[in-house]
This record gives sequence, C-alpha cells and structure tokens, in this order.
Amino acid sequence: MNADQFKGKWKQIKGDFKSKYGKLTDDEYTEAEGDLDKLAGKIQEKYGKTKAEIKSEIENW
Repeated sequence: MNADQFKGKWKQIKGDFKSKYGKLTDDEYTEAEGDLDKLAGKIQEKYGKTKAEIKSEIENW
C-alpha cells in the first residue's frame, strides 16, 4: 500500500464520519460532503491517484 492508498483509506473513514454526523444533525451539506470525501477516498485507495487527479475526474463526471 503506497502513501496515496493510505490517504485514500483515511479519507473514507473521515467521509463516513462526516456523512453520519450530517445525518445526525440534519445537516445535508455535511452529509453530502462526507459522501463525496468517501468516494474520493475509495478511488484514491483503489487506484493510488493523487487528490488533484481524483478531484478533476469527479468534477468531469
């Protein structure tokens, strides 16, 4: 596991927490932000891409 993959795993954990916190507090923005962080983390972990590359790909979708 390289550093980008490790960072991706951490983003997934952080994104999951944000999403659950957003649901708990009825903060839809935080919930959506957490889901996006989790998605970026999964992509980063699987493919080992940098944050900038992933952000660019997600924005192009």
